[in-house]
Amino acid sequence: MVLNSPYADLPAAAFWRSAMVEQQAEALEALYKPKFEMSQETAFMTAGSCFAQHLHRNLASNGWNVIQSESLADVVSPQVAEKFGYGVFSARYGNIYTARQLRELLCEAISVSPSAAIVWEKAGRYYDALRPGVEPEGLATQADVIRSREHHLAKVRETLQKTDVLIFTLGLTEAWIDVETGRTLPTAPGTIAGSFDPARFRFVNFTYSEVLDDLIETQKMLHQNGWEIKFLLTVSPVPLVATASGSHVGSASTYSKSVLRAVCGVLHQGNPDFDYFPSYEIITTAAVGGPYFGANMRDPSPMGVETVLTVFAHTHGIEDRDVPDVKPVQSRYAQAEDVQCEEMMLEAFARK
Repeated sequence: MVLNSPYADLPAAAFWRSAMVEQQAEALEALYKPKFEMSQETAFMTAGSCFAQHLHRNLASNGWNVIQSESLADVVSPQVAEKFGYGVFSARYGNIYTARQLRELLCEAISVSPSAAIVWEKAGRYYDALRPGVEPEGLATQADVIRSREHHLAKVRETLQKTDVLIFTLGLTEAWIDVETGRTLPTAPGTIAGSFDPARFRFVNFTYSEVLDDLIETQKMLHQNGWEIKFLLTVSPVPLVATASGSHVGSASTYSKSVLRAVCGVLHQGNPDFDYFPSYEIITTAAVGGPYFGANMRDPSPMGVETVLTVFAHTHGIEDRDVPDVKPVQSRYAQAEDVQCEEMMLEAFARK
C-alpha cells in the first residue's frame, strides 16, 4: 500500500518556493484569509502602536468606515489636528503600545467610577500621563487635564458602542508601571513630561501568558457590557527604538515581536472572535518582495504600507486598488510617512 505524503495535496501557498520565490501578484491574496466577513461598511475602531496610524490613515482615506469620535476636521488643518492627537486613531488616546494599556483604557472608559487621572508637570504645564503626546504643549492646570480626560473617556465609550471590529496593532511588550496606581504608561516618565523616580515607576516586560490574558480579558469585558466586538489583530513591524531590558536592542526587539506574534497565532487559531492580519510579515519578510523599510531600517516605507492596504482590500473584495509590484527595489528604502510616535523620543537619550 502506497501512502501519500500529507503535503502532497497542499496549495501553492504552503510551500516556500511557490509562495515566496515564484510568487505572482495574485500571491498577495493568499497571505490572508479573513475569518469573519468585513466590508467598507463595517464600523472599525483603530488602536495600537505607531504603525497603527498608517492603517487608520489609509483605511479612512480609501473609503472604509473608520470611526472618528474625536475630531477637529472642520476647525483646523489636518496637520494641526494630527499634532494634537485628532484623526490619528478612532479616539484621542494616542499610541497604545501594549495589550495591558488597551485593557486598562477600555476598563476605565466603561467604568461608572473611573480612576483618578495621573497628571504630570513640565515647565509649569500639565499633561495626562496616560496619553502625554496628545497635548504637546501641555494644559494650563491639573483641572484642565482632568476635564479633558473625562471628555476623552466618554468618547472612547461612544466609540465602543458603534464598533463592529476593533483593529488593534500590538507594538511592544516593554512598558513602565506607575506603582502607586498600577497603571501602565505609554512612555517612560521624563521622556515627554514628568520625572523618573525608581521608587514610583517599575519596568515590566510582559510575557506571552500576560499578553494573552490581557486580550482575552478585554474581550470578556466587552462582551459582559453587551458589545459583541470582534478583533482584527496585527503586529507592528517597527523594531524597538530602545530597550530597558538589559538586552541588546536587536535581541529585545526579536523577543517582543515573537511574543506578540505567538499570542496572535493562538488567538487566531482558537478564538472565533479574533483574526490576524499579516502586516508584520508583509513589511519585514520577502513574502511580497520586502522587506519594506525606510532608510533608517525601522520605519515602513510608503510602498510597504500601500502593499499592506492592498492585501487587506483585495481579500475583502475591493478590487479598485492597483496591486503593487511584488519585486520593488529602490522604493524599498523610500522616505517613510510621518507618524506621531512617543517612542522615537527615546533616541534623544542615546549616547553619541
